[in-house]
Amino acid sequence: MTSPVIGTPWKKLNAPVSEEALEGVDKYWRVANYLSIGQIYLRSNPLMKEPFTREDVKHRLVGHWGTTPGLNFLIGHINRFIADHGQNTVFIMGPGHGGPAGTSQSYLDGTYTETYPNITKDEAGLQKFFRQFSYPGGIPSHFAPETPGSIHEGGELGYALSHAYGAIMDNPSLFVPCIVGDGEAETGPLATGWQSNKLVNPRTDGIVLPILHLNGYKIANPTILSRISDEELHEFFHGMGYEPYEFVAGFDDEDHMSIHRRFAELFESVWDEICDIKAAANTDNMHRPFYPMIIFRTPKLDLPEVHRRQEDRGSWRAHQVPLASARDTEAHFEVLKNWLESYKPEELFDANGAVKDDVLAFMPKGELRIGANPNANGGVIRKDLVLPALEDYEVKEVKEFGHGWGQLEATRRLGVYTRDIIKNNMHDFRIFGPDETASNRLQASYEVTNKQWDAGYISDEVDEHMHVSGQVVEQLSEHQMEGFLEAYLLTGRHGIWSSYESFVHVIDSMLNQHAKWLEATVREIPWRKPIASMNLLVSSHVWRQDHNGFSHQDPGVTSVLLNKCFHNDHVIGIYFATDANMLLAIAEKCYKSTNKINAIIAGKQPAATWLTLDEARAELAKGAAAWDWASTAKTNDEAQVVLAAAGDVPTQEIMAASDKLKALGIKFKVVNVADLLSLQSAKENDEALTDEEFADIFTADKPVLFAYHSYAHDVRGLIYDRPNHDNFNVHGYEEEGSTTTPYDMVRVNELDRYELTAEALRMIDADKYADEIQKLEDFRQEAFQFAVDKGYDHPDYTDWVYSGVKTDKKGAVTATAATAGDNE
Repeated sequence: MTSPVIGTPWKKLNAPVSEEALEGVDKYWRVANYLSIGQIYLRSNPLMKEPFTREDVKHRLVGHWGTTPGLNFLIGHINRFIADHGQNTVFIMGPGHGGPAGTSQSYLDGTYTETYPNITKDEAGLQKFFRQFSYPGGIPSHFAPETPGSIHEGGELGYALSHAYGAIMDNPSLFVPCIVGDGEAETGPLATGWQSNKLVNPRTDGIVLPILHLNGYKIANPTILSRISDEELHEFFHGMGYEPYEFVAGFDDEDHMSIHRRFAELFESVWDEICDIKAAANTDNMHRPFYPMIIFRTPKLDLPEVHRRQEDRGSWRAHQVPLASARDTEAHFEVLKNWLESYKPEELFDANGAVKDDVLAFMPKGELRIGANPNANGGVIRKDLVLPALEDYEVKEVKEFGHGWGQLEATRRLGVYTRDIIKNNMHDFRIFGPDETASNRLQASYEVTNKQWDAGYISDEVDEHMHVSGQVVEQLSEHQMEGFLEAYLLTGRHGIWSSYESFVHVIDSMLNQHAKWLEATVREIPWRKPIASMNLLVSSHVWRQDHNGFSHQDPGVTSVLLNKCFHNDHVIGIYFATDANMLLAIAEKCYKSTNKINAIIAGKQPAATWLTLDEARAELAKGAAAWDWASTAKTNDEAQVVLAAAGDVPTQEIMAASDKLKALGIKFKVVNVADLLSLQSAKENDEALTDEEFADIFTADKPVLFAYHSYAHDVRGLIYDRPNHDNFNVHGYEEEGSTTTPYDMVRVNELDRYELTAEALRMIDADKYADEIQKLEDFRQEAFQFAVDKGYDHPDYTDWVYSGVKTDKKGAVTATAATAGDNE
């Protein structure tokens, strides 16, 4: 897909901004401020035509005013700019607390009424528009997905720049002015977001214009960047690769039009510089420019003082709702009344309550409107990926050598498949990674593309696969990778990013916020068309982090994501790749899916292949399956125990245990789970297994020994009302680990094959098998002592090959290997 080219990108004005346009901006600013105040304070009488009383004020005042007037000022100028230049533009509002500014903008450009026809362009519609804000049955107080034009909710501060830069990647006509709050600028994600300019190419990507909204205060404290010297501030941004231009207003009696005129001149000067950067990149994209940015320094209220309490103006007290007692006290109410009247609404609205035409005449039209730009509703322009035939990547040897064959790195096979997806969709698919693309075995992509990098080169020997353009982006920041990909998807494209499992927790809250965006979308925003899913490869996982130690051992991302599985929203997928073929099947499903966060848990170390591709697809379609070829019980009635697993290492250990139980003559059934949510209560998930299917797979009354990749409470919580749930005995990660061996990792968490065999025997008949159980427990300690003495695992563990493998044929190799290094 080629991102849409709207308007006439990168065109200089080559003339002064007209006074008529600036008068339009001033009217916009006044009406947007009026609309913003109305949203926070008013429940009725929106234009104060009837006698205006305290009864017209909302009982509960919710919202944030402090950042809003500055946002309205900037949005007014951005609208003027778009109209004058015909520039394809998406707007990012970093200070999410300025939500009233975003909804006001959509109301004024007409897209709000087009999207929500009940919000009519008259006094009745205005009253509904005001009342719904932060009101029961209404809309949120941030720049939420309900608002046309938004791709950044902003409620959780920190990744405005990540979203801005993700949006412009492979989108060379797109301009993104990104307003960054000075409180937001103190967060970790935003602090590293400034580095994004080293990861884009002005020839093949768009341009971001950061605008630091320096109004001086957070909730209850000053902001750091507002208190350091101008010299230090400018040096900081210059060191980040920007040319800062500072605009200061609102600290004296300068009139509105003078302020507008000065800002428009600065904006045009900055824009000319941006156009020059784009033009130069057409002939020289090897030298990184210093990109312009604007430091917008104003008080924390509207620029000039008008009828506001002096103690509120320009301080943290203005952050949320000044005049919080406007309904309860006459003094505050009078200030509110004077405040609203100061915008002269009679000059802005006609007799019917509609905004006058002359107020809106300067605004952009059609798809150039901020609320109508298709890049801000990416599902409208999303195209399905051109996927290669999955059969071309299948591990076919399992058909010849038997289930359990070989030693393959599953994620390396995924890398080959994804390489060809990039080849087929060169400007529509990206891989993102926090310095882990090769470590997680996705480096086959470098056969068709490069890592995009514009921060200098030393030599090809050390700077491998790095180029000024490419479809792989790496920075050692999980925040950046998640943020880049979110915006890339929200603007209509596709992708995947990978992370070491334990470090996904760095962006737990970002996953949470993206899930909330998707939940709101699928529940109540049909006009937002489905976007491609957020695909997260969770590799270098807990069971094979024996070489990095306890800090790298945490599979809890599954628990985080399970908190988002309500109301049949189906915005979460949690998949366990048992082997390479299952990983291919999962990837195909995820790359086709929409409106989801797909966590794909897969190992990168050599491991056995258990299933053919057809078998993997069949299991994935249901979510779980009985492995009849591995079971000794022919029917559920015959089974003495069910051996279940989810995850590659748990499957390896349960299969090794099955060999031992088979030798003892135990009748068992083997079950594998690929889609964790297929286990969820059918009452809560209409895509899960039915109770009848669940009982058929796991039996209705037999003991179930479940070896699980993550924390056992995941499974226990999912099956709480399933048939036979009381007979489930789940073994998972128990928060034990160290820098040790693969065997010791499973041993300390009671997941090793010897303990699983002993546990199965206890579940069947502990007394009958007491001697065998003791032998197993004794050997567990012997094998551990062997590792302590030798520094490597016992041959009984490392040399095991599943009994179903045709060992008489060349190619039947051990299924357990020492853990390789991060780049091996």
